[in-house]
This record gives sequence, C-alpha cells and structure tokens, in this order.
Amino acid sequence: MDNPTSPFPPLNLDNLRAIKVLGKGAMGTVFLVHNTITDPLSLYPFALKVIDKFSKPDSDRRARWETTVLHRLHHPFLPTLLGFSETPDMLSYAVPYCSGGDLNVLRYQQSDHVFSPSAIRFYLAEIILALEYLHTLGIVYRDLKPENILIQQSGHVTLTDFDLCKNLTLKKNLSSLDFNSDPEIDNIPPPTQPKKFRQFAKFVLPKKTCTYSRSTTTTKNGLRKVKSARVSPVSRRNPSSFYERSNSFVGTEEYVAPEVVRGEGHEFAVDWWALGVLCYEMLYGTTPFKGKNKKENFRRILMMEPEFIGKRNALTDLIGKLLEKDPTRRLGYRRGASEIKEHEFFRGLKWDLLTEVVRPPFLPSKDGTELTEEVKRGGFDVTEYLQKLKAPPSPLWSPSHDEWRNNVSLTEF
Repeated sequence: MDNPTSPFPPLNLDNLRAIKVLGKGAMGTVFLVHNTITDPLSLYPFALKVIDKFSKPDSDRRARWETTVLHRLHHPFLPTLLGFSETPDMLSYAVPYCSGGDLNVLRYQQSDHVFSPSAIRFYLAEIILALEYLHTLGIVYRDLKPENILIQQSGHVTLTDFDLCKNLTLKKNLSSLDFNSDPEIDNIPPPTQPKKFRQFAKFVLPKKTCTYSRSTTTTKNGLRKVKSARVSPVSRRNPSSFYERSNSFVGTEEYVAPEVVRGEGHEFAVDWWALGVLCYEMLYGTTPFKGKNKKENFRRILMMEPEFIGKRNALTDLIGKLLEKDPTRRLGYRRGASEIKEHEFFRGLKWDLLTEVVRPPFLPSKDGTELTEEVKRGGFDVTEYLQKLKAPPSPLWSPSHDEWRNNVSLTEF
C-alpha cells in the first residue's frame, strides 16, 4: 500500500516480484526486483530495500532519514530514489541496481587481493567527487568503506547506505565573526564532552594518555597524545568550521576517525580520514590500524602511524596526509575536496571528464542468464519472504560476509 501523503515517488509493492536477495543488514533486506506490469521480462531490474519498522528501536527513523537524503541526490556517482512505499509494518524504497557488486568483492577478485595504482586513482577520484557533492549539501557521509561502494554496469562507482550520514547545520553566530582573521580560541571554552565518551576514552587509551588538557604534546617516538576538544579557528580557509559539529559515535570500527573515538565532535574531515583508510586497504589488502579486538583497533587509530612498504611515492604521501590524526591538519580540512584534487597523485586527471570514461578499470559481466532463468521461474514475493525471516533462526545459521565488519553505533544523531 502506498502512502498518498509521501513526498517521494510512489512504489506499488503488489506489482513487484523479487529475483534474488542482494544483501541483509541490521536495518533491512535488499532485493533485486522487477515490475511485472511495466517490465515483465526484467530488462530493467532495480534494488529494493525493505526495512522492518520494529526490528530496532530506531529503524523507522533511520530509514525515513535515508530516504530523505536519497531524494535530494542528483549525481552520477550517487543513487537516485526511484520509489517509496510504506505499510504499517514496513518501509521500502527503490534505487538503481549496480550489477558489479561492491568494491570489497572486486578487490578479492584481483591478484594478491589489491588494486593497481591506476585503478586506485580512478576509483578514488569518483569517490572524491561523490563526497564533495554531499559536503556541498551539508551532508557528512560517515560510512565510507568498500562494502558501501558499488560498481555500476558502466564500471563507475555509486556510494550506498546513507542511514549513518548527518546533515551539519551552519553555526548561528557566523554573522558576528570576523572571517579575515582567526579569533583567539584560548578564551573559548571547549565543547562539553558527554560522560559516556570520557569513560569510553579511558577504556581505550592508556592511563598516561587519557587527558583532556588544551594543549597537544608529542612523545619521544613522535606520536601525538590525545588533543583537547577545543573549538577550531574560523577563517576563510576553513569552511568546515562554519558548521556545527556532530557528537555521534557512528561508523565501522576500522574506519572510524580519531576525533570520533575521542568524542571531540566531528565534521566533514571524518570522510577524508575514511578515504585514507580505504585507499590503504585498496593498496595493501588490509586496513592500517587493524587490531585483535575493538579496544586495540581504537588504540591503534589514536596512537599508531600507518606503515608503508617500500619507497614512499605520491600515493603513500596522499594516504599519509589523509590519515593525519589531527583533523585540522588533515588534507581536505581547510578547502575540502579541492585540496585533495590538487595532490600530486591526481596530477593530469581531468575531473570533469570522469563520467565520460567508457573503459573503467573493470566492467561487470553482461551475462544475465541466471536472472533470466529466475524470472522465468516466477521469482518470489517480497512480503512472504520477510514473514519467513521472522521465524526462529536455524541453529545452523552463521554470519554472512556482510556481517564480518562490526558497525559501531553507540549514539545516533
């Protein structure tokens, strides 16, 4: 049943037939479906994400937020909201189908499970453009990882999963600030840190580094201790500080930025940190701060520097500058994506022509035999499938590949 008051394109679930399940997550299930009325042969299938409103306390709110974000997007490397439907129990929305799978699957298909520098350059460039567009809308993505980067049939990328993104609002007192010079920040009180974040930092950090003083100190081995949660200077060179910070603790463990772990509040720079982690994983096949458990992961994020193999080059230099633990010194903090585009690694790249590249590094197979056979068999009903999922789980159940990485979501918005 469609919601006649919804501002989104209507979607009639009665006309849809599922071809297969594309993935399952904490928020819902994603199906590959086709419209039996307008596309009986399934020449143009699309992805349908279905969320059980009562699966988690915040499922309904997060799903509505994600559809609101999707409705605003108009970019070649971001999804488009094709339709929306709501029933008393479920909320569903449709987006284009990306037949190439995700970047993590694609990486495992490569020799040594890593990408070449040229492939990394291509994918990073498209991801940067997608993030730049989101940032211009005031949206910080906060969930960049290989599993959330899909490959279109054309070989270009699409970011997915926007339920953790956040809309940062402009600060109310901007009109009273002098943007031609930096204000004296020592007289500005630091933002209050929630008690849970102070306790969490004590759990992660060694006692000698668990400090909230206003200065940054450097140890003998060059590692910086925890920096205070002070207000950053506002200047024309730092547009991100025009926005209020978010104090949410969200993201994927191995991709979480240091300022998120410290509970200092964060802005758009967390996306550039995640880009550095992604780039490192594409180059070496592993994330740079991976530990044995959550506590060690976060301690390494705060204390360790990334390790590089062999002679340093433009790519490793880019990674190092993106993985700067102080967000105010991180590449991309002051001038956003423009800073990153100017890096040596992207020299000569024609950013405005990326969408016209007809031979990306990898093109998905166009063999649709499997889908055609499933369509001939009639597929299956989405609602009936979801009802079966509510039955008690089998003792033979085991985590799927999608659940290997642990999503951290201690506090939402």
